[in-house]
Amino acid sequence: MSLLGNLIWLIFGGFLAGIGYILGGILVCLTIVGIPFGQQAIKLGVATMTPFGREIVPTPEAGSLLNMILNLVWLLVLGWGIALTHLTSGLILAVTIIGFPFALQHFKLIPLALFPFGRELR
Repeated sequence: MSLLGNLIWLIFGGFLAGIGYILGGILVCLTIVGIPFGQQAIKLGVATMTPFGREIVPTPEAGSLLNMILNLVWLLVLGWGIALTHLTSGLILAVTIIGFPFALQHFKLIPLALFPFGRELR
C-alpha cells in the first residue's frame, strides 16, 4: 500500500514539492552560513518525495543546544511558511475521502517542516 500511495503522491504534486525543497536547499547552500539549513531543506525534499510508510524519529543529537538554536532560526525564517503550505494543502485534501490519506501525509510533515534539526523521516 505504501508503494501505491507514494506513486500517487509523486504524480499529484509530491515530486514538485520535493524538487522545490531540493532546489531551495541548493540555493541556500550557496552561502557558508546557509549550508546547515540547505542540508535540512534537501533532507526535507527527499522525505517529501515518499512520505507513505515512514515516520518521524529523533536523531541521537536531537536535544543539543545547537539543534535548538538552528531550529529556532529555521522556524522564524523558513519553517513557518513551509508548515503553513503543508497545513493548507492538507486541509484542502481532507475535504474528500480520496484525498484524506494524502492530507494525513501533509499533516505528518508539518512537525518536520517546523523543526527539522534533530529529526528525520524513516
